[in-house]
Amino acid sequence: MTFVVTDNCILCKYTDCVEVCPVDCFYEGPNFLVINPDECIDCALCEPECPANAIFSEDEIPEGQEGFLQINEELSATFTNITEKKDPLPDYEKWDGVSDKLQYLER
Repeated sequence: MTFVVTDNCILCKYTDCVEVCPVDCFYEGPNFLVINPDECIDCALCEPECPANAIFSEDEIPEGQEGFLQINEELSATFTNITEKKDPLPDYEKWDGVSDKLQYLER
């Protein structure tokens, strides 16, 4: 099993989750983070650290966001591995909690 970064991370990109990951399975794109499902050890440390509540166990992904499992897998192959916390994106407060942000995902 793996954890999955979902819609609310888009345009926020908090990185609190990255700091607690014992296996460095987070990858960073221009405006979104993903988890590599092959590297995730299902430790659940990242989920409570996400200020945007955008991380879910793959069996608890919110309805309508199931496609993020494939997105995480796909983009972890092209995004850059991230192991240290960074500042969120400049307009993160404006975007945190906005629904249906998939259209804004930069690959």
